Amino acid sequence: MKILVVLPRFPFPLEKGDKLRAYHQIRTLSVHNEVYLFALSHQRVDDSAVREMQQYCREICIARLSKAGGLFRVVRNLLTVRSLQIGYWDSRRARRLLGDFVAKVKPEVVYSQMVRTMKYVSHVDLPRVMDFQDALSMNLERRMMEHRGLSYFALHYEFKMLRSAEYNAFGIFDGLTIISEPDREAIPQRSDAKIAIVRNGVDFDYFHPMSMEKDFDVVFCGNMQYKPNINASRFLAQEIMPIVWRSRPEARLLLAGATPKASVRQLANDRVVVSGSVDDIRPCYAGSRVFVAPMRIGSGLQNKLLEAMSMGVPCVTTPLANASLCAADGEEVLLGTTAEEIAAAIVRLLDDSTLADGLVERASRFVKEHFSWESATEGLEDVLREAIAVHSERDVDDETELEDE
Repeated sequence: MKILVVLPRFPFPLEKGDKLRAYHQIRTLSVHNEVYLFALSHQRVDDSAVREMQQYCREICIARLSKAGGLFRVVRNLLTVRSLQIGYWDSRRARRLLGDFVAKVKPEVVYSQMVRTMKYVSHVDLPRVMDFQDALSMNLERRMMEHRGLSYFALHYEFKMLRSAEYNAFGIFDGLTIISEPDREAIPQRSDAKIAIVRNGVDFDYFHPMSMEKDFDVVFCGNMQYKPNINASRFLAQEIMPIVWRSRPEARLLLAGATPKASVRQLANDRVVVSGSVDDIRPCYAGSRVFVAPMRIGSGLQNKLLEAMSMGVPCVTTPLANASLCAADGEEVLLGTTAEEIAAAIVRLLDDSTLADGLVERASRFVKEHFSWESATEGLEDVLREAIAVHSERDVDDETELEDE
């Protein structure tokens, strides 16, 4: 197949979950298909990032968006009652550039990521598949509960707009995908609609067990500009670890991840290290005894859990984060909802090496059986082929109706 991939961000480097998913899907799709990449970007894309993607893409087109223009379109969409983030990523110039790119490469199918790209591909007369990735409206609905006043109003407004956009996607695309069953259930579906689950995977060759000195007892990793990760970091440092410190006063916590907000940096003290961006996240996992993902808001599958499991680090998380992972509590992960429950699980793993080793062994087997990028992308290829068939059938039906008239 000749596949045109349309993304709201350039997929490298891999500091965000949507970029990680897009990168590995492109990498695995390119083995048996011709992949062409059209990516939007609000910042200059480094030449080294372009070279990385050129390994997998026949041709790349980058549409540079201005942040000032994006903010103008946010205000415009607010006044015209449309999604703010769809407005932020929209650009007439970029849409024309995409039209020219389509005419040049002549793809068989267009695969776009997230509702942010809907306006770009909605008028492309080709088979179209969109990856919701996760239920963005559900993510915002959960975040609304953390806010009051003007910020609550803004989140509630965008929640309604995204919910409408998610529903409208069924009338635009020939196929739809999403990351997990809980996210699929959260999408407002038409009665005859179908969304295929295409899971994330983990790069087992890269995220493998490493023998390192354990400088930290507990680690949490993630993009520290992302609200759910900020919330989890504060929950871990301010509510969970003080309970751990009652029995383990020497325990050290590492919060690792790109561009930490001030509210995360302020958590640093003599027992809490905030690393900021790191070139290689693997030593952060390998240099810690327990990985904790205390997610209370957000949606989708937590890639950080897959990576920690693959690297042989015992994991503690919440039922919310595990809803997409579907690991067995007490067998492959330990689950807790409250600060007390999560702290107790951490202390159990720090005190009981037999429990920790058993958890690691079963978790490693679990991710290798269920979270391979190659097997996940086979399912995506099936969705793309089916979209081509559906689109062709629709064209035949349209021609038949014209003949009948």
